[in-house]
Amino acid sequence: MSAPGATGAGFRAKLALARATGSLSRRSGRGGGTTLPGRLLLRLAPDAVARLAVDLTGGSTIVSATNGKTTTAGMIAAALRTVGRDPVHNRAGSNMSWGVATALLEQRGREGLFEVDEAWLPRMVAELAPRLVVLANLFRDQLDRYGELERLADDWAALVSERAGSTGFVLNADDPLVADLGRDRELRRREGVTYFGIEDPEQALPELQHAHDAKHCRRCGSPYTYHRAFVGHLGHYECPNCDADRPAPDVAATAIELRGMDGSRARVRTREGEATLELPLPGLYNVYNALAALAAALRLGIGLEHAVGALAKVEAAFGRVETIAVEGVSVSILLIKNPAGANEVLRTLRLEATRGSADAGDGIDLLIALNDGIADGRDISWIWDADFELIAGYVRRILCAGTRAPEMALRLKYAGLAPESIEVEPSIERGLDRAVAEAESRLFALPTYTALLELRTLLASRGLAAEFWR
Repeated sequence: MSAPGATGAGFRAKLALARATGSLSRRSGRGGGTTLPGRLLLRLAPDAVARLAVDLTGGSTIVSATNGKTTTAGMIAAALRTVGRDPVHNRAGSNMSWGVATALLEQRGREGLFEVDEAWLPRMVAELAPRLVVLANLFRDQLDRYGELERLADDWAALVSERAGSTGFVLNADDPLVADLGRDRELRRREGVTYFGIEDPEQALPELQHAHDAKHCRRCGSPYTYHRAFVGHLGHYECPNCDADRPAPDVAATAIELRGMDGSRARVRTREGEATLELPLPGLYNVYNALAALAAALRLGIGLEHAVGALAKVEAAFGRVETIAVEGVSVSILLIKNPAGANEVLRTLRLEATRGSADAGDGIDLLIALNDGIADGRDISWIWDADFELIAGYVRRILCAGTRAPEMALRLKYAGLAPESIEVEPSIERGLDRAVAEAESRLFALPTYTALLELRTLLASRGLAAEFWR
C-alpha cells in the first residue's frame, strides 16, 4: 500500500517489519496471520491505524454488533464488489485494533470496511473517522469482559453524538438500545440515520424469550410494551411513558419465508423501491444481517438491484454456516456464543429437522464444542439462558466437546434430551472424529469462538478447508 499519510523512513521500516512478520507467521502454518502483524505494528507505532487510514480516500465503513457483524460486513463487501469496489476488509473476523491494523497493513484499496468489536468501537471510530457506521444489535454477551448492556449503549450514544455532523449511521429499528441512538432530531433532519427492521408479524415469537435483554426505556426507565419480538429483544415495542417508540424502518422485510438450512426469501421495501431477496444463509438472524447490509449498501451508493443480487450470492462467513465435507459427511458449522445467537441457531435446526432433512425421521446429529477461553468469556452460565429445550425430541445423537463439555452435557439433560443420546469427549479433534463416524449423513457443529478456531485449524491441517487467516 502506498502511504501518503504514513510518511517517514522510520514508519516505513516498521511497516516492512510487520509485513514480514505476518508473512512468516502464515508460512509457518501456526496461525496468527490476522493478528500478529497488527499487534507488532501497533507496538512499534501506536498511531498506525490513523496514519494508514489517511490513504483510504473513499472513506471507511464500520460494522459493529454483538451478533452478526462478520456476516453483515461480508455481505456489504459482496455488494461493493458487484460494482467494482474491493474494500480493505478484516474479513477473517479479527475485529479489535490489531485486526484492523493487519488489514490496513496488508491490503490495498481506496475504501475500508471493518467489523469492530463492540467495546473497541469508540476507539476505532476516532482513528478511522468513518463515513458510515452500521450498528446492528446489542445482546448480553461475555459479562466478564463487557459488563452490562447499558454501559455499552452509553458508550455508543456518546459516539453517535460526537460524530453526528460527519458520519452517517445505519441502525436497527427493532433493537431499543440501538434505535434510541438515532432519536436526535438533528441527526434525522440531516438524514444522518437509516433504520432497518422486520415488518412481518408472522415471524414473531409466541412469547418473549428468557434471553430477552432490553426491558426498560433508556430515556425514562419505564418497562417497554412489546407487541411482538423476533430475535431475543428485537421486535416492535413502545414506551408507555415517553416518545421512545420503535421508529419506522427505512429498509424493511415485509414478507419472509424461512427454509431451514436452505436459506430464506424476503420481500424488502426501501426508499428506492421494493425487491425480492433470495438469501442463501439460514435463519431470521441472517435476514436482519441482510437488512443491515442492504441499508448500508444503499447509503454507499450501490443500487438496489446490484445490492439484492449480491446478497443472493453471498457466501457464508468464516465459521458462520460453512459446510465442509469430512469423510463423506457434510459438516455444517454454526457459531454460538450467547443466548440470543444460540437460540436462533437452535430454531433453525429445529426447522431443519421438521422439514424432513433428518434421515429416516430419527433426528439430527450434533457436535457442540463449549470452551471457556478469554475470547469465549470465562463465564459459561449463558448456556442456561439459551433455549436448548427447542431441540429436545429432534436430536438423534449429540456429542459434547471442549473444555466445558461435561457442563454442556448436563445442560442438555436438563433441557430434556435423552441421556443415552448424549456423549462427552473433551478433545475437539477426537470429538469431531467420533461425531463424524457416528453421523448418518450430515453433522451440525455448534462451537464457541475459540472452539471454532480450533475446529477450523484442524480441518485446514487436514486439507479440508482453507486456512482462515489467508
